Amino acid sequence: MTVLTEESFGSRQRVTMDDVARRAGVSRALVSIVMREAPGASEEKRRRVLAAAAELGYRPDVRAQSLAGQRSRVIGVMFGVTVGAFHFELLDGLFAAADSHGHNLIISPLTKSRDEDTAARSLQGFRFDALIMLSPPTSHPLLAGRIPLAVVGWHVDHPQVDVVRTDDEQGIHAAVDHLVALGHRDIAHIDGGDTVIATARRSAYLAAMDRHGLSRLSRVVTGGQSQIDGLTGARQLCAAAQPPTALVAYNDDIAVAAIGVFAQHGIAVPEGISVVGYDDSSMAALSPVPLTTVAQQPDELGRLAVERMVARVEQRRIVEREIVLEAELRVRSSTAPPP
Repeated sequence: MTVLTEESFGSRQRVTMDDVARRAGVSRALVSIVMREAPGASEEKRRRVLAAAAELGYRPDVRAQSLAGQRSRVIGVMFGVTVGAFHFELLDGLFAAADSHGHNLIISPLTKSRDEDTAARSLQGFRFDALIMLSPPTSHPLLAGRIPLAVVGWHVDHPQVDVVRTDDEQGIHAAVDHLVALGHRDIAHIDGGDTVIATARRSAYLAAMDRHGLSRLSRVVTGGQSQIDGLTGARQLCAAAQPPTALVAYNDDIAVAAIGVFAQHGIAVPEGISVVGYDDSSMAALSPVPLTTVAQQPDELGRLAVERMVARVEQRRIVEREIVLEAELRVRSSTAPPP
């Protein structure tokens, strides 16, 4: 058996189909048939080829496969590294869905110094069939109309961009309605910054407060995506002359961070302030108080996005370009009547 040591990764040549063919005692064409899962190989030879490939550590060259056929079976994913816990769960859902359809995902991350254009250009070497964007949430994706493209999480008006998202307006309204029903009036919102998703949730919060006749009590604190933003926003609320009795946070990361800050200031949750998160992500489970939150379905969002891109690549007929899932408020112990 060939053993790959740490030193060999940099110097050892890539294992090729010819290497596998020699080890298995078959032709290179037969190896290609097996690797493509195409008909034409007996079960015995298929097992022999796969055993030789595993023994040699053979990995198909995605780029070579792309050049050999019209479709690469590769979907690009733009993914920001500064987003919250929910997005990692969404990414996991995308990988599971892609694997079930026989596709590979190639991730091109975005950072403060790596914008959408740079991320898109880095994907070109893989000749990807379609693109799924988790971030940055933009109303005008750079590759819109040039390749099958889906955004997950927000609305885009472009007629050639598919959308898979949760109904943020419904989710935020459900959160505010729940708090109002408990008797709260002074309800604050730590938002997600200036992104498209954050804007939609902030607008929904303001509309919900207005619907209940509470516009004069609306209080928006500028936040962001991360726990650090939650810490900053919660400290601002604690420093106010009259802190709110309830908080609707942009996401669970912010909600959990805010609960920690409130505890430091001697404000118990929910006795002193009620807190609602958004996403029902793994972060919600880390909350010191079971978190009331608006749940999304990351696995379902990922599945629908991949299936839509596969359908676009295969040129199937699609009636509606936007898929909107219902949001569900999950009530736990972090909300109660106001003090």
